[in-house]
Amino acid sequence: MNINLSKQQIEMIKSFQKSEIAEYHIYIRLSKVIKDSENAKTLAQIGNEEKGHYEIWKHYTNEDIKPNMFKVKWYYYISRIFGITFGIKLMEGGENKAQKNYDKMLANIPEAKRIMDEEHVHENALIGMIDEERLQYAGSIVLGLNDALVELTGALAGLSLALQNTKLIAMAGLITGIAASFSMAASDYLSKKADDTQKNPLRSAAYTGTAYVITVALLILPYLLFTNYLVCLGITLCIAILIIFGFNYYISVAKDLNFKHRFFEMAVISLGVSALTFAIGFLVKKALGVDI
Repeated sequence: MNINLSKQQIEMIKSFQKSEIAEYHIYIRLSKVIKDSENAKTLAQIGNEEKGHYEIWKHYTNEDIKPNMFKVKWYYYISRIFGITFGIKLMEGGENKAQKNYDKMLANIPEAKRIMDEEHVHENALIGMIDEERLQYAGSIVLGLNDALVELTGALAGLSLALQNTKLIAMAGLITGIAASFSMAASDYLSKKADDTQKNPLRSAAYTGTAYVITVALLILPYLLFTNYLVCLGITLCIAILIIFGFNYYISVAKDLNFKHRFFEMAVISLGVSALTFAIGFLVKKALGVDI
C-alpha cells in the first residue's frame, strides 16, 4: 500500500526506529544476566517485540538505523546497579513520551496503533514479572533511613549548639547513631518475627540496620572534615535533603508513587525535628550555663 509521508513524519519514524532498536539491545542484554529464568524469558520476548517494531518502522523509511549505544549502556548499567525494576521503569517513562507522538501517525500508518498497544502491554508485563528483593524490603529501608534522618539530624543540630566542637559532635553523633542502628534493627527483627506473613525477619532487620548506618555515616562526615560546627550543620542538612531526594525518587520510579508528596513530607519532618532540637540545645545550654 502506498502511503505518502512528509519529510517531518519520516524523520519522526527514524527516531522511533532508533529508540526501538536501542531498547531491543537493552532488553536482550538484561535477559542474559538476570538470574530468574522466567524473567529472563519475558525480557527476551519483549526485546524481540521491540525489534519487530523497529522492522515495521524500517518498512516506511527503507533505512537501517543504528542504536544509540550510550543509551543502551546507560540503562543497562543503571538496571544492574539500581535494579532492573528501577532501570526499566525509568526507560519506559521516556518511552511513554514517545507514545504520544504515535498518535500523530495513526491516520497514516495503521501499525502505529498496534505498536502503541504493545508498548502498554510491555509496561504491564514488566510490573507483573519482576520480583526484586530490594523492593520487597523497601519498607525496612524506609524505616532505617527515615529514622536515622529524623533522629540524627535532630541530634546533630542539638549537639552542634550545645558542644560547638566538631570532633566532640562527631564522636557523640557516631556513638548515638551506631547504638540507635542496632536498636532499630533489633526492633524491626522482633516486629517482623511477630508477623506471621514475614518470610525473613533477619534479612529485613539487616536492611533496616544497614540503611541506618549508611545514613549516619553520611550525616556525620562533614564533622570529620571541617572545623566550623555551623558550616558542618549546614552541609549535614544539605546531605539529608539529597538523601531524601535520591531515595524518594528511586522509590517513586520503581513503585509508581507520588514523588513530590513523599519528598516534601519526609523533608519537612526531618528539617522540622532538626530545627526543634537546635532550639532545645540552645535552651539547655542557657539553662545549665554550659560553655565548651
